[in-house]
Parts: sequence; C-alpha cells; structure tokens
Amino acid sequence: MAYYLGIDGGGTKTRCTLADETTSLATAMTGGSNIIRVGEAQAREALHNVVRQVCATAKISPDQIRAICAGAAGAARPEIAARIRSILAELIPEIGPANIEVVGDTEVALEAAFGAGPGVIAIAGTGSIAYGRDNAGRTARAGGWGFAISDEGSGHWIGRRAVSAILSAHDQALETALTPMVLHGWKFTTVDQLVQHANSTPPPDFPRLFPVVLRAADQADTVACDLLADAGTRLAALAVIVVRRLAPQAPADIFPVAMTGSVFRQSSVVRQVFYNILQKSFPGIDVRQDLADPVEGALARARALPV
Repeated sequence: MAYYLGIDGGGTKTRCTLADETTSLATAMTGGSNIIRVGEAQAREALHNVVRQVCATAKISPDQIRAICAGAAGAARPEIAARIRSILAELIPEIGPANIEVVGDTEVALEAAFGAGPGVIAIAGTGSIAYGRDNAGRTARAGGWGFAISDEGSGHWIGRRAVSAILSAHDQALETALTPMVLHGWKFTTVDQLVQHANSTPPPDFPRLFPVVLRAADQADTVACDLLADAGTRLAALAVIVVRRLAPQAPADIFPVAMTGSVFRQSSVVRQVFYNILQKSFPGIDVRQDLADPVEGALARARALPV
C-alpha cells in the first residue's frame, strides 16, 4: 500500500497528515519549521519530529511513505525549497527527488480552498499574504514580504502593534487592559522592561501576544478590539488588490475568496471585518465561511505525485 504525506510548515507550528490513496490515517503537529524565521537547525528538528510522530501514530515506518508535498513560507524561492527537500530526504532516503514536492505555503492553501480552480486565498498566521489564480492559470499576490516590513494583519503584526498601542496609551496616561495582560504574558512588571524586550535583537516572539489581544478583546477592551478590526481591514485590502489584478472587469462574478490561518480561525472580529470589506468592494462576491486547511491541500498534491 502507498502512503502519502502532506505537510504545512509555518512559522509557529508544523502540521502533518499521513494518508493512503483514500483515507487520512494520522495527524501530528510540532513547532515552527519556517527556515527563514527559525533557522535550518530548528526547521530540521521540527520536520523530522512531525514525520516521526505521524508515522508512529499510524504504526508505519517512514520508509513506507511514497510521496510527500510540503508547503512552507518562503519555499517559492528555489534555494529554500531545495533545503527543505534535502531535510526531508535525510529522513526518508528511499523516496526519489521526484516524489518530494516543496512549494510555497500559498500553493497548498490555494489547493485546499479551490483545487485546480480559480480563487483568492488570504492567509493570516504568523505571517500574512493574499494569493490568487485565474482560469488561465495566471497568479497574483499581495503582501507577505516579511515580518519586518510587511505581513499586515498577521499574528506577528498584531503582537507588535499591541506593544505600540500599550506605549501610546502609556504616553497619554490612558487605561487599556492590554498593559497588565501583556506584562503578565511576558513575565514583566514594568513598562520599561517591556520596551527593552520589544526592541531587542533578534526581535521577540510577537505572535505570542496574539492570544493576549484576543483575551483583552473578549473583555471589551477598546484598544484590542480596534486592533483586531484593523487587522481584518489590512487583510481585506490585500485580498482586494489580488482580486482586482486578476479580474479587473468583473471580479465578483469570477473569483471566490477563502481564508486560512490562526488569526482568521481564532478571531471572529477579523473574519467579519474581512468579509464586510470584500462584500462592500465587490457586492455579491463569494467569500467562503469555512476556513481552508492547507495541510489537506498538501496531501492532495502528494497524492498526485508519481509513485
């Protein structure tokens, strides 16, 4: 029996699904494997761990896997894809190069949402990007240029903006529930400690603050609610750019739009603002309510590889 592996390698977590020709048999999850963000050593550890875990759950040996597709941020660059392919080949040397496909995270997310059809996917996890394809196979993207200069609406962006909002409130002697919650989350007691940590090199783990912003918003904190609404606005703006680039004449009639990633999954505010702006920009456009699962897109591509 042939076994197939789909991997979704993100900056914070790596998800994996093992299946045969028809049935998913096991799933596993471990830490981030985005080489650009975490480095090659940590990416190798995460990828090897998740493959071993999923095989142990399914009670098979890794050498029984016949095809792998891994979607990863940055893997649209050939040198990044080659490094990830080499890491996977180390663990399963029996697989030939043609049976290990490594593509960008956008490709597996688009596959999960629309198969081979047209559409636009907005991704908001540790990073963010909007990516789409038309009926002729032309593609377009917006955003996703890295956490230091882009990734609007992402977990990293929200965390960094939360710290900025805290400091702005501090300057104005205003109250926000974010201040004590973020200090507690990062185990600090003063704003000065927060400032020093936020400006450290390398940058701190800003995505860890996204759940803190969610909790503050649940307590009706205005600063946190506005921050999530702004994230939804920024993500919608990226999707609007891609839709207009691919179908400038009649976008609402041609392109469905889907969402994926932890920010969309965990924040109803982000989803609702995103939906509302897309509907206002393109009345009647099909914005899918069910979030796409990129690991399922990776698995579908793995099954399509020759074995």
